Amino acid sequence: MPAIMINTQKPISEIMPRPCHFDLTADEPQRAIKFYRDVFGWKFEKWEGGQMEYWMVTTGTKKQEGINGGLTKRGSQGMPNMNTIDVPSVDKFAKKVQEKGGKVLMPKMAIPTVGWFATCQDTEGNIFGIIEFDKKAK
Repeated sequence: MPAIMINTQKPISEIMPRPCHFDLTADEPQRAIKFYRDVFGWKFEKWEGGQMEYWMVTTGTKKQEGINGGLTKRGSQGMPNMNTIDVPSVDKFAKKVQEKGGKVLMPKMAIPTVGWFATCQDTEGNIFGIIEFDKKAK
């Protein structure tokens, strides 16, 4: 089977997964939005595709290195601030997390038209997400 190639022209097995998204939570989202706009000039756009109030955060231009993210109201479930890592397969990396001593806190789930997502915890208690982008996810 030929190696899958991504924009880097390297086989997918040689690609190092990296953070691609962050999530912030706030008791008062509008206050947080004002803070980040005023301090850093970030742009916020309400996302209508989800089941909770969520704003997409743009932190710079495409010419700048860095990642964009999201902001949501802090709820009773206590969703943490976390980074999400882009992986070629949520199933494979969830298994790898567990094999190396981490935990899968929330198993693979679909984010419709975005991809497959799982929440994990490393050996030190840090929580992070893994995402496999797939516009066909339902």
